[in-house]
Amino acid sequence: MREKLLERGPDALADYELLEMLLFFAFKQGDTKPLAKALINRFGSFAAVLAAPQQVLMETRGLGPHSVAALKLVQAAALRLAKAEVMEAPVLNNWDRLITYLNAAISREKIKQFRILFLDSKNRLIADEAQAKGTVNHTPVYPREVMKRALELHATALILVHNHPSGDPTPSRADIEMTAEIKQAGQFFAVVVHDHLIVGNGRYLSFRREGLL
Repeated sequence: MREKLLERGPDALADYELLEMLLFFAFKQGDTKPLAKALINRFGSFAAVLAAPQQVLMETRGLGPHSVAALKLVQAAALRLAKAEVMEAPVLNNWDRLITYLNAAISREKIKQFRILFLDSKNRLIADEAQAKGTVNHTPVYPREVMKRALELHATALILVHNHPSGDPTPSRADIEMTAEIKQAGQFFAVVVHDHLIVGNGRYLSFRREGLL
């Protein structure tokens, strides 16, 4: 399988084969194919296995501290790479990479998380920060705190992001109202809200494209 990877690239490997190789490096012995297939069957994909909560993985039969650490290390490396690619160019000209990064970062989170991308005058990413975490269907976000942080970072524009643990990116009435409040607050400080993105299970919705902003 290693030769297959090196000769034909990672796209030549099925999800379970990638996971099998990763687990083999963690265990350093034994047949990891049955465990890899079991994990794919349970979580649905290689990406979903990596994104699974650490505690859930630790409670999974066949996994232990070393293998879970290996999975989380690969996830962290993938996120760092995706974020670096987003920072290479103005975010608005780098949309596909931004969506890839956000899907990897929070699309499969089991609780609602609200993040803000703070941009400079050239729409380059200054910071990507978690503003709040909540329950499955509620996350408290305060426009005043958002603007305070934007001013601290000298940001001139924002992209709001949050996930829907259900996987359905359709905005709620509360999502729409909160976005309008942040946009209105930004007008007082010359901070533009470029978009609000909702991601969930590999899907996303753009408020701007939907005419909601």
